Amino acid sequence: KKEILENAKTFIHSQKDACLSTASWAKLWLCLLGCMEWEGHNCVPPEMWLLPNWFPFHPGRLWCHCRMVYLPMGYLYGHKFVYPKAETDPIIQQLRTELYTTPYSQIPWNRTRHIISPLDNYSPIPFVMRTLQNILAIYEKYFVSTFLRNKGLQFSIDYMDAEDLQTNYINIGPVNKVLNMLSTYHTSQYSLTNSKVVNHMMRIDDYLWVAEDGMKMQGYNGSSCWDTSFAIQAIAEAQLLDDFPDLSTKVWSYLEKSQILSTPTSQASLAFKFESEENRNKSYRHVSKGGWPFSSSAHGWPISDCTGEGLKGVLVLMQQAKCIRGGLSNQSIASISDARLQDAVNVLLTYQNVDGGWATYENTRGFGWFEQLNPSEVFGDIMIDYSYVECSMASMTGLAMFHDMFPGHRSKEIHTALQRGRSFMKRIQRPDGSWYGSWACCFCYGCWFGVEGLIMAGEPKTSPAITKCVAFLLRHQRTNGGWGEDFTSCYDKDYARDGMVQYGDEHGSGVVNTAWALMSLAQAECTDVDAIRRGIHYLIKQQLPSGDWPQEGISGVFNRSIGITYTAYRNVFPIWAIGRCLEKYGLDTLTTPTKTVSS
Repeated sequence: KKEILENAKTFIHSQKDACLSTASWAKLWLCLLGCMEWEGHNCVPPEMWLLPNWFPFHPGRLWCHCRMVYLPMGYLYGHKFVYPKAETDPIIQQLRTELYTTPYSQIPWNRTRHIISPLDNYSPIPFVMRTLQNILAIYEKYFVSTFLRNKGLQFSIDYMDAEDLQTNYINIGPVNKVLNMLSTYHTSQYSLTNSKVVNHMMRIDDYLWVAEDGMKMQGYNGSSCWDTSFAIQAIAEAQLLDDFPDLSTKVWSYLEKSQILSTPTSQASLAFKFESEENRNKSYRHVSKGGWPFSSSAHGWPISDCTGEGLKGVLVLMQQAKCIRGGLSNQSIASISDARLQDAVNVLLTYQNVDGGWATYENTRGFGWFEQLNPSEVFGDIMIDYSYVECSMASMTGLAMFHDMFPGHRSKEIHTALQRGRSFMKRIQRPDGSWYGSWACCFCYGCWFGVEGLIMAGEPKTSPAITKCVAFLLRHQRTNGGWGEDFTSCYDKDYARDGMVQYGDEHGSGVVNTAWALMSLAQAECTDVDAIRRGIHYLIKQQLPSGDWPQEGISGVFNRSIGITYTAYRNVFPIWAIGRCLEKYGLDTLTTPTKTVSS
């Protein structure tokens, strides 16, 4: 351990005072610890929340992940919070000595505000934002109104209280979780017995994950609802629901309990009172009741694609699982009423944006030029909630499946939404036929969502949009029959030239990318059967004796620069792809020997 720390210290010093040139979110934590002076951090004025809601750059227009992080940042910055024992804690004093090559007392902190290492500078701060930050530094030094600052701070802590209650103290993500907790600790005058502080501390474990190489903090409190929704659809398409009745019944029970603010338990919670229009407007929240989350019902934030996939999971079980129909008939399992399904449809319909697509948690509220004010340095496209191919497909297919089963409910609205979504999907398709996947690696993922969404919305399988995507995927099949991309596809926005050579097999293929590609091709009824056959043979060959598939490189992504590990993907999507291809092409076709392709 000492060697690891020594290596870290050597690296920091070799990077010309890496702590002075780290990104702003890291600088914030150094300031909070007392290992950096607040003059070294750019201004985050909590008074911004006092602007009228119609103001073009009101923070309520920001993407929820962005605004819910900068909310407590503003509170802590406004108070210039520092760990109370920083001046007497020997560890802090040692860190002040070890982290910098210049003596701590001699560092000109104000001059370090804009220093950023090329290693961290994924999204360079635009000139407009740098200029505004310099203006705000002058404002902070000479012109801050105590009255307005105090009002901004009070608004911030009240808003954080609302977020804490709406999410049962889990919060939307780990960054604002810890900052909200620290803000609450400060407001309670550093009381560890304060009920709000205790509630926060009890939810820390939700984010902790013990991996092979030690404990980590997850980027979310899990992905259980998302993974479960995909898994049950994969099992359904493989015609296995009634082969595993216990599994199907447990998934039904889980999805029933996970629908947000839809069960007696959730409606008896404090979170439910925030669902009124007045309270939602105060908290800048979209309607939640009836949606499904990425993780758990307690988390409290519904998402468009999670709602679409959760709804499809429920409908698939209702349609195809005899064990579920029997359980509903004899009342051995909890029912999900038509009204609850209609609530989910309402969430999906209200999520659709003006451009015809669907964003993540809310409608797009801001403008593209907001990115000129992105202060983060390390994340791309975080300022507003954009429409995505993934969110659009999941929402559209959820609506389409619901309409097939319940054609009498809001039929015209659903039809209009699907046609607007279909136009959006075609409009954002890239010239090479692909779609950029914003939430996984990357083009194989985007193509699956693009093809499936269009076809479910009524696009002919012979249309140019579909055939161009099929051609794109066939061009990128590897010599061993698989497909592969790594993380470089995401941040370069260009298909990874070497596939997954580093993280998959020696040919650059990987099981998850291969499954996504096969699902797209099968849905489009690709006529190149040999390509399908070779892909299926690759998946079968890669399966381990235990039935598992190997864990390869990171398959998920967040804001183009953050990897997300989805360990369930390696099993869910191969099962899904094989099941779909068997249904579309038949066992005899897929078991015919494949042609040999030379390298």
